[in-house]
Amino acid sequence: MHITGQCQCGHIQFEAEADPNRVGICHCTDCQRLTGSPFRVTLLVKRSDLKIGNHQPKVYRKTGDNGRPRNQHFCPECGSPLFTSGEGDEAKEWGIRWGSINERNALVPKAQIWTRSAVDWLADIEHLPGYEKDYTG
Repeated sequence: MHITGQCQCGHIQFEAEADPNRVGICHCTDCQRLTGSPFRVTLLVKRSDLKIGNHQPKVYRKTGDNGRPRNQHFCPECGSPLFTSGEGDEAKEWGIRWGSINERNALVPKAQIWTRSAVDWLADIEHLPGYEKDYTG
């Protein structure tokens, strides 16, 4: 599947060939902090199948709870998270942050990791009222 995407401000754009079955949810505490939400959704692709436009993301390096370093790639202008990558052999595969992908509705998660860190209330939100736009109370 061919995908395209960009950061929120459009400074960084990308395209990639991707397998829609490689979408996952991560509940780790790093992803919770980096997103400000209970989990993060990521599409894994081969680095060779990802093409980044004229501007390059800024990179933040963090060692995860599993002991492996992870590079977090984000827009230097708006701060949008875009990619994650490892080092050495793990740099051959990159994760594209689901929210930055234009075709995200076609990319449904197939697995979850770090479920031990999942928030308890996540499975209980279906009973909350929903609004198609802002709630003005």
